[in-house]
Amino acid sequence: MRKLAYLLLLLVSTITVQAQMMKNPAVWTTKIEKESDTEYTITWNGVVDEGWHLYSQFTSEGGALPLAFTYNNLEGNYVLNGPTTESETVKEYNDIFEVDETYFVGPITLVQKITLTNPETSNIQVEMEYQVCEEVCISQSNLFVYDLKTLASKEVANFEEFELGNKAEASSEIKAGDSSSKDAIESNKKQENRGLFTIFILSFFSGFAALLTPCVFPMIPMTVSFFTKQSKTRAKGIKNAIIYGVSIILIYVILGTIVTALFGADSLNALSTNVYFNIIFFLLLVVFATSFLGAFEIMLPNSWANKVDSQADRGGLIGIVFMALALAIVSFSCTGPIVGTLLVEAASKGGLAPVIGMLGFSLALALPFMLFAMFPGWLNSMPKSGGWLNTVKVSLGFLELALAFKFLSNADLVLQAHYLEREVFLAIWIAIFGAWALYLFGKIKLPHDSPSDNISVGRLFMALLVSIFTIYMVPGLWGAPLKIISGFPPPLTYAESPYGVGGGKGGSNSGATMGELPDGAKLGAHDIVAFTDYEKGLAYAKSINKPVLLDFTGFACVNCRKMEDYVWSDPAVLSILKNEVVLISLYVDDPKKLPESEQYISDTSGKKVKTIGNKWSDFQMKHYHANAQPYYIILDTDESRLSDAVGYMPDVEEYKTWLKTGISKHK
Repeated sequence: MRKLAYLLLLLVSTITVQAQMMKNPAVWTTKIEKESDTEYTITWNGVVDEGWHLYSQFTSEGGALPLAFTYNNLEGNYVLNGPTTESETVKEYNDIFEVDETYFVGPITLVQKITLTNPETSNIQVEMEYQVCEEVCISQSNLFVYDLKTLASKEVANFEEFELGNKAEASSEIKAGDSSSKDAIESNKKQENRGLFTIFILSFFSGFAALLTPCVFPMIPMTVSFFTKQSKTRAKGIKNAIIYGVSIILIYVILGTIVTALFGADSLNALSTNVYFNIIFFLLLVVFATSFLGAFEIMLPNSWANKVDSQADRGGLIGIVFMALALAIVSFSCTGPIVGTLLVEAASKGGLAPVIGMLGFSLALALPFMLFAMFPGWLNSMPKSGGWLNTVKVSLGFLELALAFKFLSNADLVLQAHYLEREVFLAIWIAIFGAWALYLFGKIKLPHDSPSDNISVGRLFMALLVSIFTIYMVPGLWGAPLKIISGFPPPLTYAESPYGVGGGKGGSNSGATMGELPDGAKLGAHDIVAFTDYEKGLAYAKSINKPVLLDFTGFACVNCRKMEDYVWSDPAVLSILKNEVVLISLYVDDPKKLPESEQYISDTSGKKVKTIGNKWSDFQMKHYHANAQPYYIILDTDESRLSDAVGYMPDVEEYKTWLKTGISKHK
């Protein structure tokens, strides 16, 4: 069984995932300036994400695609005064394509001078095409319109749909994409930063939990004693302990970096909603939990530990580094499942989350070794090793088992299979946490528990806390919202009894009931009438003259459920959602296939759009240059934007103000 678990861990840890690119790494601003009655200058300023290359107009053929401009000048109203000038570029040989490629360095500035041949020309239309590459390449196309009378600049989705007189911007320089792109990007960055901070904090506390396991805790006094006895002076002992701690941090951060490299540096939204990977993560966490509960130990080969120990005997800086590596290997049976769980969770967040996670974990793991070496007297106050260490380990096993079912629930939600509906999920969690409470009360014994006739006061308080949480979940079986664990169980609408046992289908906007729902609508969270098709929802909004709340969401989106449970449930917000807007919820992870006739190749990603989820994800990228969920924007019935786009906004008052501000602009 131990070998099987090790092989499963090794198999999953070596899977390489090519992440689906979900955002444009290049951001543009543009403007037009009048030099004389017939001469104008167009300027584009671009910023490319770190690590990405955008290629010059003059890059060699056979490599990445060059930057190119197409001017919609069918009537010969103007001429270009020479080629578009470029800011600094570098030339570098590409071993794969065997050509010299030229790409931009730093901020990009492109300038094109134009002379009118027809003084009556009212606008200039330009298409910019380019390719940005990192480990993969993304082809992009942007359409710009310049009003020569107002000197306004705007990016549009389609030249034919742009009515210059009605929709030109009042300012002479705007953000390319739409007026909300900058705010959307800032919102996404804030959400990403919050997510990384959360990962760090959770990982930090997980590191402390790993300290309190039988594999790590007894090594603290042993290691500290080694440094204090082997070092000639106290200062030397402190220095060696700090090097030891830093080495521990580096080992785990390098592990996080490797995972980041394997899973891709960009958002892994596609991975987090992928059915197969959620099932693999579920199985992996069940193996980890089973190990912590005492069925077997997941261990690295003994030969690894022996080789590292032999290097640790060399002494000096190299010896200390190998001592840190020995700690990581020897304690793997306790730290491995925790590290594996953190990496699984962090990898599903994408970006630098695995690195940040390992930084938090290793910092908590290393700090006690450094602090006790600096203040050896503190060792006397440390609790002695004993059966309580196994209690901590088993408790972590129960937590990992509960978390495993969240990944299984994600897979079920994406498939809309309805095998693991809300009641079943809660029943499983109640059973797991109930068993944990009984274990803490001493009513259940597991293989490595020490015989004891009583329990400590600390264990009693923990048992009471787990019992309270277990009882708290019970009303959820009958429809209670359970806001404390919002986002973990399936939503209230994904249940055998969506309105609770004996509940009825209540209000909705426009007073619709289940039998009176408009075409394409359904009753969503809190009985809000929600459309899942953009065109049908927009048509209904026009028919009743109400603004649209466009909601990009996902079946497996935790923050989307939190918004629905915490924010949308507020009476004032709920009243607005039911009565003042038409809600269109577009699920970017809906796996249902589009009819063959509706499938197409995306202009944004270059990939074939096969499912409903692909369609709405591509729609969000194409029109709003964003990929995060939740993502909200208020539209007028002519699809004009009435608000800046926002993402996860857990502050009820802030979200309510945002809604009212956008709705107030409705014609």
